[in-house]
Amino acid sequence: MAGHSDSSSSEKKSSESMNDVPTFSAENLQNNMKVIYYSRTFMSITGGVIAGILGFTGLMGFVFYFLVMAITSIGLIAKAKFSVHSYFDSWNRIILDGFMGGLMSFVLFWTYPFLNLRNFIAVIHRHTTALNLVVKSIFTVYFIS
Repeated sequence: MAGHSDSSSSEKKSSESMNDVPTFSAENLQNNMKVIYYSRTFMSITGGVIAGILGFTGLMGFVFYFLVMAITSIGLIAKAKFSVHSYFDSWNRIILDGFMGGLMSFVLFWTYPFLNLRNFIAVIHRHTTALNLVVKSIFTVYFIS
């Protein structure tokens, strides 16, 4: 206690503090977990859109997801200044939490842009082909005759 300076009690306190389990503020830990979930969800959506635009299909798309999640984990660890145990209770929190929820978002945003982009290119191709035929017809009628 304050004001009492017994040397044996200070030795006892120092040995007890070495055996103590690190304590975390539940509120801060919960806030850190929200940051992980939001970051993973955002990166999953962004990665899904990029994978869809690049036209990744099948296994290549899932490999891209794992790459995006690895980069996200490294970014979160760097944000924690590589001292993960100061902000989280285990490494699993920062590496694995939110992984499956992110996968669902990734697949949703992966397939949607890919299908729309493919349809858009097909429509543009059809219109371009029709436009080329019209231009050739006009050119033939007015300039050749």
